[in-house]
Amino acid sequence: MQTVGFTTTIPVEVVLAAGRRPVDLNNVFINADDTAALVRQAELEGYPRTACAWIKGLYGTLRREMVDEVIVVTEGDCSQTHAMMETLRDHGVRIVAFSFPYNRDAERLRAEIARLAEHFGVTWEAAEQVREELRRLRGKIARIDELTWQKGTVTGFENHYYQVSCSDFESDPVAFEAKVDGFLAEVATREPTPPAIRLGFLGVPPIYSDLYQFLETRGARIVYNEIQRQFTMADSVDCGLLDQYQRYTYPYDIFGRLEDLKRQLPLRRLDGVIHYVQSFCFRQIQDTIIRQHLPYPVLTLEGDVPGPLDGRNKLRLEAFLETLEARQTRTRK
Repeated sequence: MQTVGFTTTIPVEVVLAAGRRPVDLNNVFINADDTAALVRQAELEGYPRTACAWIKGLYGTLRREMVDEVIVVTEGDCSQTHAMMETLRDHGVRIVAFSFPYNRDAERLRAEIARLAEHFGVTWEAAEQVREELRRLRGKIARIDELTWQKGTVTGFENHYYQVSCSDFESDPVAFEAKVDGFLAEVATREPTPPAIRLGFLGVPPIYSDLYQFLETRGARIVYNEIQRQFTMADSVDCGLLDQYQRYTYPYDIFGRLEDLKRQLPLRRLDGVIHYVQSFCFRQIQDTIIRQHLPYPVLTLEGDVPGPLDGRNKLRLEAFLETLEARQTRTRK
């Protein structure tokens, strides 16, 4: 089975309909034993220090991993992917470009998905059939999310892990669904452990390896992972393929994301939110809009290279939690 890598979530139904093995390269990179070495490899080959560590990690991963071709999202993701695509092509990597139109234009998006399907030799109907087959699995991941914020039987990291895995279903939807079934069976036997502080996590998945665990040891839990939840397509399981990827908020403007946030955050009874931003990423600028539009205490957490939280950010997180605890105390009085 030929392997198709990709740099961010794409219409994976097309890849699966073609009988190919989908691989989200972000997951390969961040779960590698030597993530820092993958970043260094990119720098040794000429990538600047000020390039995004995710981009450098993806490049380093592709210089090591054997994939048959790579789908690169050239609109709706990081602008640095353009240059990465060119350096990879220079090394002989087969590249397929895909775009999410910024304005969510239906005809442009339909044309992009149709072009991707034509490239892989599948029909729109075949991709729709795969979408239908994935509905049950996506629904089970939505149940994991519900158990996180409604019952308190799923940790913030488990919520993150199973949702972020929906970008490629760990390259095998059947095996991944069996894994999900086993997890749901195990969770059913747990006693609820409601957190003292309920947090939302906004922005791209973190490059830090221990963020969720650090918060749990201090009585806080992330009960809402914004972009990870978008990977599950939880709000569009009953939609067709085109509508599903129109509703997916990540590739489009910040205001579509805000609409989703204003629906989800009140449901989850949050005490505060962490807005994660990646160093040297244009999305850092959107932090000002998020702060203006959300009526919650916001901690902006910046990450650069992969690894555990440093001392400075641990202190900032602890101070933020103390502030939220003080707010709770004042509210109770």
